[in-house]
Amino acid sequence: MARKQSDYLASLLADEEVIETEAKSPHLPQAGGSGESAPPSPAPQAAGQTASPAQPPRSERLRGTTLLGRESALARVASGEVRQVTQLLLDPARVRVWTGNARSYEHLSEESCRELIDSIIAEGGQKVPAVVRRIEGDPDHDYEVIAGTRRHWSISWLRANSWPQMQFLAQVVQLDDEAAFRLADLENRARKDVSDLERARNYAQALKDHYGNHLTRMAERLKLSKGWLSKMLKVAGLPDQVVAAFASPAEVQLKPAYPLAQALDNREKAPAILREARALAREQAERRGSGRPAVPPAQVIQRLLAAPETDKDAPAKEIVLLGRAGRPAVTIRSINRQGVTLRLHAGSGVHLEGMLDMALEALNALEDEGRSFIS
Repeated sequence: MARKQSDYLASLLADEEVIETEAKSPHLPQAGGSGESAPPSPAPQAAGQTASPAQPPRSERLRGTTLLGRESALARVASGEVRQVTQLLLDPARVRVWTGNARSYEHLSEESCRELIDSIIAEGGQKVPAVVRRIEGDPDHDYEVIAGTRRHWSISWLRANSWPQMQFLAQVVQLDDEAAFRLADLENRARKDVSDLERARNYAQALKDHYGNHLTRMAERLKLSKGWLSKMLKVAGLPDQVVAAFASPAEVQLKPAYPLAQALDNREKAPAILREARALAREQAERRGSGRPAVPPAQVIQRLLAAPETDKDAPAKEIVLLGRAGRPAVTIRSINRQGVTLRLHAGSGVHLEGMLDMALEALNALEDEGRSFIS
């Protein structure tokens, strides 16, 4: 969008060069070109013929046509036919990132931005401007980034790492939140490093903020399939404990995650999936700590969908927590959707606060196993 606007304006301002070329020879071809002949020599004046009045120097004639071309271009800009594009060199510390962008700024790193950082260094600065808009009421920031989050992060990183002269090149636009969202979405669609989950959650928030929860209207505005958008919003609803089962949120892709999101709608299946998700999250953490490869996303999906359900008909077992000398301190019984029954035993040697702490720890363990009694 910005490049088209700037190219259009540049082409208008380039009209003066065309005028200059035409002014040099309005009727005759120029010499030196392929298949072109030199202009004929002027006929000699007849004897006694009065010489024609002297023409003004060519530079003065061309200056007039050049000014006319420039005035014409600027008049078209002033009329609104062409929108002027303002680009600024900014301190990235005075620019914040708009919260409506899908890209997760906190997940950016030197590794993920390495190629862009190297490109900026090689070119002596940022060449492609980001898109920002001016903000009011924030003493720490003057603008916010609508599109160009990675460029902002990379310039900030370079300024903090031996390149303090680097500045953030930005194009300033006036956009409301809905238009800003559509612009950011268009840029992110072409970015492979924006995960499906990031985009899905961004769409879910935008549906509420900009489109009044009207899915059809949102799909029309974004030029997206209503069915595809519906699937994205479904994946956006994956709970955080399920996302934690993956090595990274970036591994949550639309096609395999959609059946998982559907399975969580089953109230009988959901506890087993959540229980397996917690086990996978612990396993992923252990693998990271020991330097072993993470559980791949396809295997994560498979294990979550295949998580065994608990036997609904089997009676809930009592959980007995022991105190001093092996005496019962707390018994947890009647674990079901209606709640639990706690029995605090006298003579256990454990004071009341201690017994309550033991009960809370046991209930948290049940929650981790997917046997939550709170719906």
